[in-house]
Amino acid sequence: MMHSLKQIFPRNDVIAFAILAVILAVVFPLTMDIFRLNLVGKYLTYAFVALGLVLCWGYGGILSLGQGIFFGLGGYCMAMFLKLEASSPENTAIQSTPGIPDFMDWNQLTELPWFWEPFHSLPFTLFAVIAVPTVFAFFIGVAMFKRRVGGVYFAIITQAIAAILTILIIGQQGYTGGVNGITDLRTFLGWDIRTDSAKYLLYFVNLVLLFVCLAIAQFVRKNKLGRILVAMRVREERVRFSGYDVSNFKIFVFCIGAMFSAIGGAMFTLQVGFMSPTFVGIVPSIEMVILCAVGGRLSIFGAIYGALLVNFAKTSFSETFPELWLFAMGALFISVVLFFPNGLASLYQQYVLPWVQAKFKRQPKAIATEQKAKTEVKSASQKTDDDDDSASLIAGARYEN
Repeated sequence: MMHSLKQIFPRNDVIAFAILAVILAVVFPLTMDIFRLNLVGKYLTYAFVALGLVLCWGYGGILSLGQGIFFGLGGYCMAMFLKLEASSPENTAIQSTPGIPDFMDWNQLTELPWFWEPFHSLPFTLFAVIAVPTVFAFFIGVAMFKRRVGGVYFAIITQAIAAILTILIIGQQGYTGGVNGITDLRTFLGWDIRTDSAKYLLYFVNLVLLFVCLAIAQFVRKNKLGRILVAMRVREERVRFSGYDVSNFKIFVFCIGAMFSAIGGAMFTLQVGFMSPTFVGIVPSIEMVILCAVGGRLSIFGAIYGALLVNFAKTSFSETFPELWLFAMGALFISVVLFFPNGLASLYQQYVLPWVQAKFKRQPKAIATEQKAKTEVKSASQKTDDDDDSASLIAGARYEN
């Protein structure tokens, strides 16, 4: 058991986990005001998507340009629960039909649609946040991968599905809120999510969920499944001829990516207070791929740093250069792709990690000599006091030589 844990969580990855935890759980909360910390929490919701893309795209070779679908579905499931709580008969007494969301009343609906009814329940909502996007991804995966649709064709199809879903959400304004989305979300089980204390707590809840997803991703990529995914990405036909059903592995990892994205969407809704179709379509889905590419599509930690860096840059550029920030973002992405094709994580692997190992890791011969000296000291210590002192000096001299 201990050996398998060491294989799944080697020392370098444990250190990377610890560094990321210190930055996100200690440094940021102590150095940022609540407004900036809430922005970081928003950025981290996109890190869920980038993390799923590392498994799908980086390891499985499945480039999805429609991850906004699952991000939006998870966000809409949570938004439906919050909107129903905010639409109690007391809060909507001025409407012509009290007890239903305001956008339904504006569109002359007189009763709550049947598919909204289960979202009165929090357990059902939490289940739906995971189940609805994952089941949707399963059907997409079965339809595509069982027919061996992949590569650029799969990317285009997922992009088309994202566009279709956006049009559907906007067109069904009476049921979804239309182009404005579901807004004015205030409470969660009577708890005001707009207060500073709520934003702090939601930030740490988001953090815990992110590290749970990180652990799942680490388990997948370090297990036998991860090796099969890499082999499938490099030589798919060879894996198929070896007796593996490639389509099932693709469906599984695609569903994992959808689940991660859905959790991020639900946390986005809680922290920001609304959900709209602008987070479902083609543009946000491509931006999510950029987060993964900048951080490193083969690094789960790089994906999180990429999400933070790109969103920080986006905020900074839009505040400083409101008319040029899109060009600046494009230049950032092009520069990373040209000079660091494996993302910013390659900088750590090529330069930082070798330097750390050369600086702090001793040579095997020196380690063996030290172990031998320690053994001699331990055996010599069982003798008399005088003999013990002399033996320790001899062992120490040997080690120095």
